[in-house]
Amino acid sequence: MKCSIKHESRGRMRVHIVKYRMTLEQADMLEYYLRSRKFVRDVKVFDRTGDAVISYSGSREDVIKALASFSYEDEEAAALVPEHTGRQLSREYEDKLVWTVARRAVNKVLVPAPVRIIFSVCRAARYVFEGIKTLIKGRIEVAVLDATAIAVSMIRRDFNTASSVMFLLKIGDILDEWTHKKSIADLASSMSLGIDKVWLSKDGQEVLVPVSEVRKGDLVVVRTGSMIPLDGRIVSGEASVNQSSMTGESVPVPKTEGSYVYAGTVVEDGECVVCVDKCSGSGKYDRIVKMIENSEKMKSETEDRASHLADKLVPYSLGGTLLTYLLTRNATKALAILMVDFSCALKLAMPISVLSAMRECIQKGISVKGGRFLENVAEADTIVFDKTGTLTHASPKVVKVVPFGGADEREVLRLAACLEEHYPHSMANAVVNAAAERGISHEECHSKVEYVVAHGISSYVDGVKVVIGSYHFVFEDEGCVIPESDQERFAALPKEYSHLFLASGGKLIAVICIEDPLREEAPDVIDMLHKLGIKKVVMMTGDSKRTAKSVARKVGVDELYYEVLPEDKADFIRREHELGRKVIMIGDGVNDSPALSESDAGIAISTGAAIAREIADITISADDLYALISLKKLSDSLMKRINWNYRTIIGFNLGLMILGAAGILAPATSAFLHNASTLAIGLKSMTDLPDTEIKK
Repeated sequence: MKCSIKHESRGRMRVHIVKYRMTLEQADMLEYYLRSRKFVRDVKVFDRTGDAVISYSGSREDVIKALASFSYEDEEAAALVPEHTGRQLSREYEDKLVWTVARRAVNKVLVPAPVRIIFSVCRAARYVFEGIKTLIKGRIEVAVLDATAIAVSMIRRDFNTASSVMFLLKIGDILDEWTHKKSIADLASSMSLGIDKVWLSKDGQEVLVPVSEVRKGDLVVVRTGSMIPLDGRIVSGEASVNQSSMTGESVPVPKTEGSYVYAGTVVEDGECVVCVDKCSGSGKYDRIVKMIENSEKMKSETEDRASHLADKLVPYSLGGTLLTYLLTRNATKALAILMVDFSCALKLAMPISVLSAMRECIQKGISVKGGRFLENVAEADTIVFDKTGTLTHASPKVVKVVPFGGADEREVLRLAACLEEHYPHSMANAVVNAAAERGISHEECHSKVEYVVAHGISSYVDGVKVVIGSYHFVFEDEGCVIPESDQERFAALPKEYSHLFLASGGKLIAVICIEDPLREEAPDVIDMLHKLGIKKVVMMTGDSKRTAKSVARKVGVDELYYEVLPEDKADFIRREHELGRKVIMIGDGVNDSPALSESDAGIAISTGAAIAREIADITISADDLYALISLKKLSDSLMKRINWNYRTIIGFNLGLMILGAAGILAPATSAFLHNASTLAIGLKSMTDLPDTEIKK
């Protein structure tokens, strides 16, 4: 690509692309290509001028070489560009603003006054009609205020004021819509399905491949607790699919052969083979946007209160206008009040604040499905932790494999990995990783795998039933026995580890000892949660009393419950609700799903089961638990911002009304200041929240 350097300083370069015209798509392609270079810190491409401003580290020759090797025909560079970048959206609203201002300037300069009056009357008719329609529905809202202000100006033959008001309303509507859509677009571009690999059915075998390698027509296998990675049609099997992220339905939808399924939805129960209809990324952005728009319906009580108050204040604005006119007999003063309403700012600033907070959460590795859950986090006084993968690392390690009944150690680990690889859970991952580290290949050698929630997995190998899971599942539910010659060996199993039991044909053939190391930051995080207002921290686990007490003692929880079933966790949260407490639940497994659903704010770990992430209201990064502190601080700051917006909007607009009634502000000035304040508060609401940094 040909380009020239227009300006250069240390670590910064402005170049001009030698091209007649740069399209929006080409600008995005160049920008994301440069962003992918390790030495580029930041880059901004301006399609109108064909310039690119590049901040870089290291040698300028690297930048020049990258620019020289770039081509718009490069498919790899094109693949770097997301489905939606926001450039098209910004251009659309920039053009709307420019044309709106340009039309008004041309009309004022070139169009004769009588013709301008006719145009004003025609435009006013739309506002008056909207106001009348709102009144017919029995509502007195902002449309009534706008219609009244414009109609009164027209009746007084003050066409300049009416025209100015309609112009400001048009500009305000464009800016409000742009601000709102940009907030949604910024948030949507930060989100993804988080699926890296899928099970591809090929030549009778299941192969784990990157999702980017899947093509239209390929067959993908999806099992209980897993997310459907791509759009497609079921060709075999049956499943109950949770589609709440796409449709808002809370009840799983039965899917059978021939049914269509969508990327991002989750198989709650069953197993199916999906013939891929759309490759990776197709339609994903639009579904995420729809999810975000649906999440706005889950408003916090503070948002709802502000929104309802905005409508309730409209009659008072009309009453104040009438009273001012009756007392002063001055239509200009009365009209100045009419130009001001609380509704626009209240209804814009609150959702923008929430969307901005959700975007900031994404930047910190936190995904939130609605403002209601941020408010619930801010108000929560009880938090319940699962243990494995939550308070302990999501990547436990196999430290020892103890074979029984003369079984071979490598063979039992191969069999265990073959079963466990189908279900993404921290303990299962530990087994699969252990086999990989030892160079053990574990191709499919079993029939259909059945996952028993919170217990284990069962299948058949060469017609023999094989089970792997907890002591309760293997010995009590399945009735397996320990070989008589190995009783002493079984009793001598190291107690400092968690145990995974593997049995074949009703007999124990191996115990896999897994080290579940505590997260180093867990004690500090729990201490910080207490300081941030959480009164009770609870740990609930299906693990043994010995292991649970050891972890609880180290992290400093207030209450401990061990050897619990999934329904026990949900029952505990229900009891807390009966006592008037707001509860946060944090977990990562299929067995945590009932409790996540029951809590006021269910939080899933990003590396946990897909069904847990789907049911949860919030998902946090698995990197460390400090994300919880960030979430709590962001939630508290959001509520403070919403309350500040509320007080500022009421106070400022009330001041405008008083100044208008006193004759200090003209109607057009009141309208201008009102719209300017609405935009200013909306823009401030888009900024990062204060006081959210963590001092570790």
